[in-house]
Amino acid sequence: MELWILFGSFTLLILIGMPIAFCLGISALATVLYIGMSPIIVFQQINSGMNAFAMMAIPFFIFAGDLMIRGGIAERLVAFAATLVGHLRGGLGQVNILASTLFGGISGSAVADASAIGGLMIPQMAKRGYDRDYAVNVTVNAAIIALLIPPSHNMIIYSIAAGGNVSVADLFTAGILPGLLLAGALMLTAWIVAKRRGYPTGIFPGLAAVLSALLVSVPGLLLIAIIFGGVRSGVFTATESSCIAVIYAFLVAVIVYRQLDWEGFKEATFGAVRTTAMVLLVIGAAGAFGWLMAFLQVQTSTVQLLKEVSDNPIVILLLINIALLFLGTFMDMAPMIIICTPVLLPVVKAFGIDPVHFGVIMVLNAGIGLNTPPVGSVLFVGCAVGGITIREAMKTIWPFFGASVAVLLAVTYIPWLSLWLPSVFR
Repeated sequence: MELWILFGSFTLLILIGMPIAFCLGISALATVLYIGMSPIIVFQQINSGMNAFAMMAIPFFIFAGDLMIRGGIAERLVAFAATLVGHLRGGLGQVNILASTLFGGISGSAVADASAIGGLMIPQMAKRGYDRDYAVNVTVNAAIIALLIPPSHNMIIYSIAAGGNVSVADLFTAGILPGLLLAGALMLTAWIVAKRRGYPTGIFPGLAAVLSALLVSVPGLLLIAIIFGGVRSGVFTATESSCIAVIYAFLVAVIVYRQLDWEGFKEATFGAVRTTAMVLLVIGAAGAFGWLMAFLQVQTSTVQLLKEVSDNPIVILLLINIALLFLGTFMDMAPMIIICTPVLLPVVKAFGIDPVHFGVIMVLNAGIGLNTPPVGSVLFVGCAVGGITIREAMKTIWPFFGASVAVLLAVTYIPWLSLWLPSVFR
């Protein structure tokens, strides 16, 4: 009966449109009261869920992303991407994806990627004759790449949800090849759709223009090397790297590009505070919800249930992917990772699946969910920037959604894609 109250109340609150953090907290509180435990336990678990030291990396990475958006780094990356792929069929779509890949390697946030790159690229694409639905769909799907390429704070959340036993450095490294594979799949899809719609090709500007744009964007690109190299080599932790990212982004924006003024700095600060407050509230509430699932032994029951269904890892992973894609339609990324990881990680371990490999699968599944309504935060951002409705975007998103799912299946069933690079650096 406890599980019916926990999941039933959560589902009901989701259906009536209550914010996800309150859905998690209220359902946990209702279950605790039914069991007869003190309600203060829920608030203790919420506080505990937000109190992990590694969680400090999240507000700093968010702040660094806001500074880079307002400091001109995104604009330089778009210009560099334009010199490389702007001459291809549907060139601005290709620029959008490559710029998202580069910026994602700096911000680590899909929402920041969609708002920054989308804010620059969608108006340009519409002005040059591209359909707005195409521009939005390219933007929102390319934004998922930021979740895989380091520094991804969602990888940090997964590590915490896994009990801190999965190396953040390994997770950062494991996401690189899948992220590049996703970028390639989306660029191919964008080219096919552009060809069908008759979008134009451009003229290659020459190597001199490429080198010039590269030199201008190097200060921003160096942040990727600093963060990844520092964490991977053990010079600093992921949390320390987030602080370094803020300092470096501030110096580049103020001293090198000279584009961040006092008003921009205040907007970046307040924006980071608001976003951090929302994210941490959701994480804390999800922590209380997850603690209750552990108390009610949901993990053990799930392992036994799936073992009864099949003893084949291929089938189990397929079922897990289907379940995660379904959950992603109504659950945001952070709570989904925090709730599902403690439940599913024992399952995959029982079938011999590496926790690092599963971390990439989990993050990619949750990322795809960011583009599926009714709770698709990245899709909402892209549609708001593009000035179209969710319905208009959903009519033509399917080729890009299919490419993302194809990459998900490749990552799921080819562990080498996730595990080869971490093995190289060990």
